[in-house]
Order: sequence, then C-alpha cells, then structure tokens
Amino acid sequence: MSLSLDDVRRIAKLARIGVTDDELAATQLQLNRIFGLIEEMRAVDTSGIEPMAHAQDVGLRLRADEATAPDRRAAFQAIAPAVEAGLYLVPKVIE
Repeated sequence: MSLSLDDVRRIAKLARIGVTDDELAATQLQLNRIFGLIEEMRAVDTSGIEPMAHAQDVGLRLRADEATAPDRRAAFQAIAPAVEAGLYLVPKVIE
C-alpha cells in the first residue's frame, strides 16, 4: 500500500497535525515505510504460534490464594453504633 500526497494531507487533517508542504514528502515517505513494515509482518506465517502476554519471556510470581488475615468481623461489629443480622445500620440520608 502506498499513500499519495493527498492521502497524507487528509490523514494530517484528520489527526489535526499541521504538516507544511515542505514536510509533506518526508511524512509520506515515513508513512509508506511504516505501511511497508506492516505488510512484511503480515506476510510472516504465525499459525501455530501461541500469543504472548509480554514481549519478553517472563513469568509472574504467584502466591497461593489463601486467606491470611484473621476474621475480625465480630470485633468490628461489637464497636459499631448499630448492627442488625450481621449488617451495619446507618442513618437514612435520602428521603
């Protein structure tokens, strides 16, 4: 895919980027190189290759999913101003 100068003007306008006529040819060359690189990458056969979560082969350090904090619900509800059926009661603010 090759972009024309009109295409570059339109892209610059849509992106709200000010490109002067002097910069237009250089911008066209850069964009065409980018599209060429994309075409090269699309031509590579990637079937059978598992997607990666990260560009480097790194593993996450995971810990066991265990509850380690003590259950202090009874202690917190003992000092609450109003509790009913295990729920905190609060004053009504919206009528």
